Amino acid sequence: MKSLFNVFMPSDIIEELETVLYSGMLVGGKNVKIFEEKLTKYVGGPDVLTTNSYNSATSIVWEIIDIQSGDEVIASPMSCIASNQPLSIKRAKVVWTDIDPYTGSLDPDCVRKNITNKTKAILLCHWGGYPGYIDEIVAIGNEFGIPVVEDAIESFGSEYKGRKIGNCGADFTTFSFQPVRLPTSIDGGGLICKNKSDFEKAKLIRDFGIDRSKFRDELGEISALCDVKIPGFGAAMSEINGLVGQKGMNSLEELLKIQRLNAVKNENSIEFSIDTEKIGLADTLPNYWIYSFLSKNRDQQIKDFRAEGQYASKVHLRNDYYSVFGPFDKTLKGVGKFNDEVISIPTGWKE
Repeated sequence: MKSLFNVFMPSDIIEELETVLYSGMLVGGKNVKIFEEKLTKYVGGPDVLTTNSYNSATSIVWEIIDIQSGDEVIASPMSCIASNQPLSIKRAKVVWTDIDPYTGSLDPDCVRKNITNKTKAILLCHWGGYPGYIDEIVAIGNEFGIPVVEDAIESFGSEYKGRKIGNCGADFTTFSFQPVRLPTSIDGGGLICKNKSDFEKAKLIRDFGIDRSKFRDELGEISALCDVKIPGFGAAMSEINGLVGQKGMNSLEELLKIQRLNAVKNENSIEFSIDTEKIGLADTLPNYWIYSFLSKNRDQQIKDFRAEGQYASKVHLRNDYYSVFGPFDKTLKGVGKFNDEVISIPTGWKE
C-alpha cells in the first residue's frame, strides 16, 4: 500500500557519521552551522536558527514574546497538536479561531473579531504545506501591535507570492525537521526571527541563557563576568542531526519537484464536483507534504483509496477536542466543515 509519509535519508553520510561520533564535538559544531547556512540560503531571508526539536523552536518563541499564564493566543484547531501543545505548558489561553475551509488556515476576518486587549500573539498554521493568508494576517498583527508566529511545521519549501515560507513578513516562523519532513534531521526544528534582536535572544534561550562568547576566561574556566540574565533551555541541535539535515538539503529541490508532480497526478485523477472540492490559495506553491481536498463522502473515500492500495487519512484531529485546551467550541463552522470533510493522500517522493 502507498504510505502517506516516507522518511528520506541521504545515502552518503555513513563515513562522515562515524567521524562525527568520534570527533568529541557532538553538539553545535560545523555540521549544524552548515545546515543553518543552507537553510538560510534556501529561504532567502533572515537567518535560520536550528534547535533539537520543533517543540524547542516553538517554546523559544513563546519565551521571547513572554507569554504568561492567562495571555490569549489566537490559533487554529486544525493543526498538529505539537503546534499548540507548548501553549498549554505556558498556561496561555488558546483562543480557537475559525478557518477558511478552502485553505485549511485562519480566516483573517475571524482573527480580527477575536482580538482583545489580552491578545499576545497570533499563531498562523499552514495546513499540510498549503500557505494561508499571510499578508492579511500580518497586516492585522501590525495594526494591533501583535506578533504573528508562522507555524510552518509542515511547510518548509512552500511558497507564497513567489517567496519561500519564512520570508513573507511574519515576526517569527517555526519549522520541523522530524522524520517525515523534508528536509529531515531525524529530529529537530528551525526558527526564523524577523527582528535581529529577537534572533540574538533566541540564541541565548536555546543555550541556557549563556553568551558563549563571554562564558570562558583566558584560562578556559567559566567566567564570573559572564552573567546569565534570562532563563533558557538545552535546545541546541546535535552534530548528528546537523549532518543528516545538511546532507538532506542537497536533495531537497529534487524531492519537492517529485512531490509537486505527484500532486498534479492526484489532482488529475480526482473528479471534482459540488461534493468534492479543491483547497489552496492562488499565488501559492505548496510543498505538498500531503495532497488534501474536501469530500462530503470522506470516510467512504478513505476506505476506497485504501482498498485500491493507497493510504488515505484525515491526518489531524481538530485540537479543540483535547481537554487540555479547555472546552470544545461548536461555533467554528469552517473548522467543522474542514474537520468533517478533509481527506489527504500521498504525494511522497518515494512513490
